[in-house]
Amino acid sequence: MWLSQGEKRGIQTRPEVSEMPLPQKKRWESMAKGLVLGALFTSFLLLLYSYAVPPLHTGLASTRTPEGAAPCSPALSEPEALTPANGSAGGCQPRRDIVFMKTHKTASSTLLNILFRFGQKHGLKFAFPNGRNDFDYPAFFARSLVQDYRPGACFNIICNHMRFHYDEVRGLVPPNATFITVLRDPARLFESSFHYFGSVVPFTWKLSGRDKLAKFLQDPDRYYDPHGYNAHYLHNLLFFDLGYDSDLDPGSPQVQEHILEVERRFHLVLLQEYFDESLVLLKDLLCWELEDVLYFKLNARRASAVPRLSGELYRRATAWNVLDARLYRHFNASFWRKVEAFGRERMAREVAALRRANERMRRICIDGGHAVDAAAIQDSAMQPWQPLGTKSILGYNLKKSIGRRHAQLCRRMLTPEIQYLMDLGVNLWVTKLWKLIRDFLQW
Repeated sequence: MWLSQGEKRGIQTRPEVSEMPLPQKKRWESMAKGLVLGALFTSFLLLLYSYAVPPLHTGLASTRTPEGAAPCSPALSEPEALTPANGSAGGCQPRRDIVFMKTHKTASSTLLNILFRFGQKHGLKFAFPNGRNDFDYPAFFARSLVQDYRPGACFNIICNHMRFHYDEVRGLVPPNATFITVLRDPARLFESSFHYFGSVVPFTWKLSGRDKLAKFLQDPDRYYDPHGYNAHYLHNLLFFDLGYDSDLDPGSPQVQEHILEVERRFHLVLLQEYFDESLVLLKDLLCWELEDVLYFKLNARRASAVPRLSGELYRRATAWNVLDARLYRHFNASFWRKVEAFGRERMAREVAALRRANERMRRICIDGGHAVDAAAIQDSAMQPWQPLGTKSILGYNLKKSIGRRHAQLCRRMLTPEIQYLMDLGVNLWVTKLWKLIRDFLQW
């Protein structure tokens, strides 16, 4: 049977027509499945992150422990309840009941390490968060957030990040517990907070260019939404952490009332810029030994490629954080009054002794003698927590050969906050899950 040329062409082209749709169909099915799985996974991450970082609560009712919850009832045999520190040589007992209000970006992680070591050394009872490394920040602190809390329970040390709620904290520690916190120059704190938290504050995503900080400070009101998600990180963060309204009118008499309230509640307000002098005052207040306040600088940020705040930008950052600036000025003045009362010459001697001891420990403990980038840290147990999207926080390598006398102290002094909390038995399932997801997505 003879076929025409057209019929032959039809037969020749038929296999090509029948083979093409199959791979195209598979590609479309794969793309559809990927989109569906991607949408589900993204929804899961958003849900998880919403749980891990709770929404901001402006009121206290949603976090307050139910009325009638029993306050801390210390046993009479506890030294803290019987003999307060008085600061005189040989005439005081070390204070062991301490509330550290851990503010953000103020060298507070370094002070946290000091408290962890002291508490671990003396077998003290910490009030730790449950599931994560903070007390549901930025929500207000509540006693019910403490791991294994029971009404009437007493704790020696509270020191993790929280939004301060004095009455709730007061109910967890003995009556004569020592309250401390640390402040930092508000312009420098704002700079550090902007770089560390900017990627989790949505309104900063509008900014473009090499120096987003400078652009923001040219017109903060254009980019700042007081009700925006995580907005508190970038406006009067000290005031916010201490439990006050960070958007309060600077002309309101409440500003000064809040500052005086902080002065009444806290026995010592340390300054990040004068950290060694602060530790000497703290050692004297708590009647501790020099070894108790030795430290290495933890959670430090790598030097930025963007220059530090210039004179004009520094002034703008200070004006933008005017509530924090007033708070800082007040406690800067009171800090130096304490130094005068302590004695300038005595302070100089004790600061020099602290620095010599720190330098000695640096030579004993740290491989290379200095902090290194995250990529150069060999032991995962020494890797500090990094901000979202970057690895700008430095860490340390422990020396391979350290004598038995110092091995334990060196490791404890260099251990980052998250790993130290796990060593102390804290349940960090939310923090660990979030880290796994971040590592998988390379965030």
